[in-house]
Amino acid sequence: MRSLTGQIIFPDHQSAGSIEFGSHIEKITPLKEAPDTYILPGFVDGHVHGGDGADTMDGVEAIRKMALFHLRHGTTTILPTTITRPWEDILTVLEAISRVMKEGVPNGPHIHGAHIEGPFVSPHKLGAQPAFAIEPTAERVDELIKSGCVSLVTIAPELAHSDTAMESFAKAGIRVSLGHTVANYEQTERALCIICGAGGTAGATHLFNAMPSIQGRDPGPVTAFMCHDVAYAEMIFDTHHVHPATFRLASKTMDNRLLFVTDAMRGAGQEDGPSQLGGQDVMIKEGVVRLPNGSLAGSVLTLDQAFRNAVRHGASLSKASRLVSTNAARYLGLHDRGEICEGKLADFAVMDRDFRIKEMWVAGNKVFSREGSLSDS
Repeated sequence: MRSLTGQIIFPDHQSAGSIEFGSHIEKITPLKEAPDTYILPGFVDGHVHGGDGADTMDGVEAIRKMALFHLRHGTTTILPTTITRPWEDILTVLEAISRVMKEGVPNGPHIHGAHIEGPFVSPHKLGAQPAFAIEPTAERVDELIKSGCVSLVTIAPELAHSDTAMESFAKAGIRVSLGHTVANYEQTERALCIICGAGGTAGATHLFNAMPSIQGRDPGPVTAFMCHDVAYAEMIFDTHHVHPATFRLASKTMDNRLLFVTDAMRGAGQEDGPSQLGGQDVMIKEGVVRLPNGSLAGSVLTLDQAFRNAVRHGASLSKASRLVSTNAARYLGLHDRGEICEGKLADFAVMDRDFRIKEMWVAGNKVFSREGSLSDS
């Protein structure tokens, strides 16, 4: 039996206590006082392309390398995310993701499945996606479902075949996220009805980015998500993609339906300078990634930094924890993680008083410490 003692961050409060666990949490004991260390549920990143020089599209070893990088920044569950590339490239990387899911990442996070961000996106809202957008035909949808490793797919709902595709994915238990779209409010609302009507779970891919903005007479897709009862939404909260005031608005409106993602590319964790995203040259400068034309191109964000950003801009520790863990776990249907509760997986991010990662635990095993020691005892 292992144990941790500190300030435990629960979904609705924090309190001093100790946690006893094996692979799962077995007992939580309240204490009058505890060390000045914060114990949070491991973070869940449902949209991450790369990090530490590695990219999902590079294959098995790159997926493992970027997964280990994000583990060191608090993430215990990760969805390697594709970018818009030729269809055969997408199928090839799904084989790599499937292999990593089966074999695991030694001393690394859980690989829950793939997020297919491209290629079912609008050619008119590519953002930093390469120009290989295609339609979600029944044959392509079937190939993704049969791969058995797709957990989440991004679709622009205005594309031909999208109605049938969204319904098929929803019925297969794959989360459907709307993004890289020029859809208006009505098209977005209709798409949400299709997804939810088929028994699926709907979301928004990086809310506010690569979609029309809110205007007084043209509410756009953002308003459709905010007004919906059950749809979730990702947010890249590096304070570059989304202004802190806009974050506060979305947080108040959507509450536990809002979740943070990194959308990190291979340059995350590396020095400023040239890098690549989906075969395109990008430049990293002062924590911002841009294409040569000046457009934002993914991010170098980590979820521990997103957590700190949320706290800096008014979120309680419990609220910030829900944004990086609990809400994403619920969105993805991962009911065995995302909060500190008896019976849940013993996935922990242990932080110091400055909210920097001290230790990482996955299924009860210490897999990282800032001092560099590893333990499975």
